[in-house]
Amino acid sequence: MLAAIVAITPLAIDMYLPAMSMLADSFDTSMTTVQQSLSVYLAGYACGMLTFGPLADKFGRRPLVLMGLLGFSLTSACIAMTQSIEAFLTLRFIQAFIGAGATVVVPGYIKEVYGNNTAKGMSYVSLIMMLAPLIAPSVGSLILGLGNWHIIFIIQSVYAFCLLIFVCAKLKMPSDNQQSRSTHSFLKAYYTVFSRRGVKLNLASGVLTSFAFFCYLTAAPFVYMEVFNLSKEYFAILFSSNVGALMLANILNSRIVGRYGSKRMLVVATFCGTVFALGLLVANWLQLSYHFTVLMLIPLMGSLGIMSVNADAIVLMKFKQETGTATAVIGTLRFGFGALAGPLLALFYTGNALPFSMLMFIAVLLVLVCQLLQRRKTR
Repeated sequence: MLAAIVAITPLAIDMYLPAMSMLADSFDTSMTTVQQSLSVYLAGYACGMLTFGPLADKFGRRPLVLMGLLGFSLTSACIAMTQSIEAFLTLRFIQAFIGAGATVVVPGYIKEVYGNNTAKGMSYVSLIMMLAPLIAPSVGSLILGLGNWHIIFIIQSVYAFCLLIFVCAKLKMPSDNQQSRSTHSFLKAYYTVFSRRGVKLNLASGVLTSFAFFCYLTAAPFVYMEVFNLSKEYFAILFSSNVGALMLANILNSRIVGRYGSKRMLVVATFCGTVFALGLLVANWLQLSYHFTVLMLIPLMGSLGIMSVNADAIVLMKFKQETGTATAVIGTLRFGFGALAGPLLALFYTGNALPFSMLMFIAVLLVLVCQLLQRRKTR
C-alpha cells in the first residue's frame, strides 16, 4: 500500500511520455515546451515536499495522505479537460505540489516498519513501486493507440481516488498518535536536519543521483525517438528495460544490504555507476549506434537504483521524530535539482545524445567525490 502511494509520482511522470508529440500538436506548441512540463512537475513536487514534510511531523501523517490523494485525483481530472499549454503547465505544478503531501510521509512509515533495516525496506517498496514506471509508458502508448492523451490523466485520477478509498479503510499506524509527533517549529525542524552530523555529504549523494536519473528521464523520449529514430512502441520497450534494471538492483540490494551495510553498498554502486556513465559518454561522443547507449544505460540505471535507496536510508536513520522533515529535505533537493535537467539539456542542446550523457557522467562522478570525502571524514 505504501508503494502504491509513492507510485502516483512515477505514474504522473512516465505515463504521458509517449504522448509528448501529441500534446505538442494538440496545444499547437513545440516539443521543447511540452518537455518543460516534466521540469514543472518536478519543481512543484519539490515545493510540495518542502511544505508538507514538517507538517507531517507536527500534525500526523494520515491527514496528509488523504489530502494529497484527493487533491491529486481532482487535479488530474482537471488536466484531462485543459485546452491550452499554459493551463496544462499550471495544473501539472498543482498536481505535483498537492500529491507530494501523500508521498512525503511514506519513508517515515517504512522506517517505522523496518527499523534498523530501513535500507532493506526502502528496496522492497522501491521494487514494488518500480512496476509503475515499468508499465506506465506501455500503457500510455496503448492509450494513444486507442484514444487520446486526455484518457491518460483520467486514469491517473481514477487510480488516486481508488487508492484514497483503500487508505481510508486500511492505513492505520502507531506513529499517527500524538506522542510520536515533533514539537519543533517549521524552521527549527529544518535546522535540526541540516545540522545533524554525517548528513550533508550523503544527502548530496542522493541529490546528484536523482539529477542523473532525471537527466535520463527528461532526455529519453528525445534521444530514442528523435536522435535514434525509434518508434514510440520500441521506446516503451527500451524504457521498460531500464526500469527492469532498477528493479533487479533493488532485489539485489534487499538481499545483501543487511550483510554489507548501506555505506558499503553505496560506495560500490557509485564506483560501478561511474564506470558505466563513462562508457555511455564515450559511446555518444563517438556517435555509436543506439545499441551501445542501451548497453551502458541498463547497468548504469541499476547502479543509480542502489545508490539512491542507500543514500536515503543513511540519512533517514539519523532521525526519529523528524523523518517527515528529513524526507522533505531529500525530496525537495532531489526534485528541485531534477527540475534543472530540462533547462540544462535545452541549454546544451546539440541535436544528439551527448549533452544528456555528459550531464549524467558529471553527476555520478560528483557522487563518487562525495563518498570519498565522507570516508575520509569518517576515518
